[in-house]
Amino acid sequence: MDETPKHTNRLVDETSPYLLQHAHNPVDWYPWGEEALQRARSEDKPILLSIGYSACHWCHVMERESFENEQIAKLMNDNFINIKVDREERPDLDEIYMSAVQAMTGSGGWPMTMFLTPDLKPFYGGTYFPPTDRYDRPGFPRILTSVAETYQEKRGEVADHAEQITKHLQSRINPEQQADAELSVDLLDKAFQQYQSRFDERHGGFGQAPKFPPGMGLSLLLRYWKRTGNAEALQMVEFTLKKMANGGMYDQLGGGFHRYSVDEIWLVPHFEKMLYDNSLLTVSYLEAYQATGKDLYQRIARETLDYVLREMYDSQNGGFYSTQDADSEGEEGKFFVWTPDEVAAILPPEQAKIFCDFYDITEGGNFEHKNILHVRMSTEQFVQMIDLSESELIGLLEDGRAKLFTEREKRIKPGLDDKILTSWNGLMIRSMALGYQILGDDRYLQAASKSANFIHQQLSQEDGLLWHTHRAGKSHLNAYLEDYAYLICGLIELYQASFDLRWLKEADRLSQIMIDQFWDVTEGGFFFTGNQHEALIIRSKSAYDGATPSGTSMALHALVRLAILLDRPDYRQKVEQTLRLNYRPLDMAPSGSAQMMCSLDFLLGTPSEIAIVGLPDQLPPVLQALHNNFIPNKVVAWLNPDGPATETVEEYLPLLTAKTPIERQATIYICQNYACQQPTIDLSVFNNL
Repeated sequence: MDETPKHTNRLVDETSPYLLQHAHNPVDWYPWGEEALQRARSEDKPILLSIGYSACHWCHVMERESFENEQIAKLMNDNFINIKVDREERPDLDEIYMSAVQAMTGSGGWPMTMFLTPDLKPFYGGTYFPPTDRYDRPGFPRILTSVAETYQEKRGEVADHAEQITKHLQSRINPEQQADAELSVDLLDKAFQQYQSRFDERHGGFGQAPKFPPGMGLSLLLRYWKRTGNAEALQMVEFTLKKMANGGMYDQLGGGFHRYSVDEIWLVPHFEKMLYDNSLLTVSYLEAYQATGKDLYQRIARETLDYVLREMYDSQNGGFYSTQDADSEGEEGKFFVWTPDEVAAILPPEQAKIFCDFYDITEGGNFEHKNILHVRMSTEQFVQMIDLSESELIGLLEDGRAKLFTEREKRIKPGLDDKILTSWNGLMIRSMALGYQILGDDRYLQAASKSANFIHQQLSQEDGLLWHTHRAGKSHLNAYLEDYAYLICGLIELYQASFDLRWLKEADRLSQIMIDQFWDVTEGGFFFTGNQHEALIIRSKSAYDGATPSGTSMALHALVRLAILLDRPDYRQKVEQTLRLNYRPLDMAPSGSAQMMCSLDFLLGTPSEIAIVGLPDQLPPVLQALHNNFIPNKVVAWLNPDGPATETVEEYLPLLTAKTPIERQATIYICQNYACQQPTIDLSVFNNL
């Protein structure tokens, strides 16, 4: 029997796994490009733009229900030019048209369904549409018919509406200049108060369901606690981290975090796992471990990094993959859930009973009659109800988790989106480098270095610019601001983990390209797209964080550190100018730009400039003493006094100039504003920073 798909459309030549999933739909899909846009103009047809990503559950649902339906596909093909976009490949398109959906409907999400005029202006849109009227949503065929008729019969109204939306987007996405704005700690106080007002005291996190992991916000609150000593800020961070770690959003068997929780108690997740979430949350747990010394946080960070190395890493080449799907075998979460009988088939009866009680595995289930493992109480509390010591219980649970994990590995795994994005790899390079610094595991440093090498070899263009994405041997799409900014941040952290000067030089080189390509020479600030990108209806400079930090905020995170390390006051000036440009959104909604607020905290403080002079074998105890402390606003440089290129290093890193060791021992120089304290060999000096 011939099982060859009946249809093939233009997506069959793409590399994105998400686009390839739609390559055999009866819809006449185009990838975004001149061929589709020219046809829309020449035939005067509206564009149906559908944006999603491969790990998105409701994207799969809409494909099965509508895009594989012959009658619905005919409606689409007859009335529209249909363009399918992977949001992870084209974050520029996603940002613009998601902002349009939010402006039109008050909410957003994926799949995104947007209708555009041939000149790319949005006039109607939404997210998921069912194949028939249900869920209090109109059916997709009714939407298609109504939009097509409106476009044909009320062209003037459509054009006016599209123009109004575009003007609204222009004002929303691009901030107004605030050249005289005073950058002060008042903004940091406002951010704390905003988080305080939205904090869920029962379940942790901020706001109500659905709950997204607030990695950037937790980093800001930790810095606020460090700056002010405000215990409530630290308490909000710790409570949230514990609740997330104990919930079903965290994979209790395999490590790593799912995308978000559909409920307020962190129990039922959307089961996809994203590289960026696991990168950002690793930073949160590592910093909390530094701040408190509590074992839970280092364990979750370690398990998450280990999950990434196991499931999301190309150990041959060094790139980190993008996402794991929510679905396996056509069912959301099937890979991750359990019944008591399945546990009883793996563990001895008494162990199975304790394991099920601890992880709340019941006959009735907590998710579609099956069970998502989660922790209801601490081991200390649980042993009050059983005849075991806490150490015995921990051993029993660890053994049970290992056995269930081994059995789970035999299941059909969720799909893997194995494209390698420069931006998200930059985030994970940073997390792996921090993991090495704080946890001391060489595997993390090796993975960070290997990923950086992969990007240098496979995602660098001949003229020194970057590509955005790589898959199946092909690198393409000019890199966006976030690619440069995230990668530069990763390279700075990789230098501070390895002290290999080439990573710092590469960070500096890319920073100069980033400024050349993305800096607005007229008003200041960084554009989302570079000078080499195609012109869209808007060239935004938004500083708001989404699921990932804004490119602008990470550019500041990088430049404010390089300004000190490399003695580049021009970098600092761009940081200050960008913060003033964004003063109004920072003042109105500071928690919406948490990552940028972290750079403001760095700028307003007196960052610690730490120079270490010593032989390589003298470094480990010094670095351990340093990284045992939470010192977020710092830069670190190392000089080997016997190194072959000592003069070159000193010349490149002014912080190291004329620094010498005391009596051939590892010596620490603590400097602020380029004024250094007396050198010392006392490792306790870090405890006071």
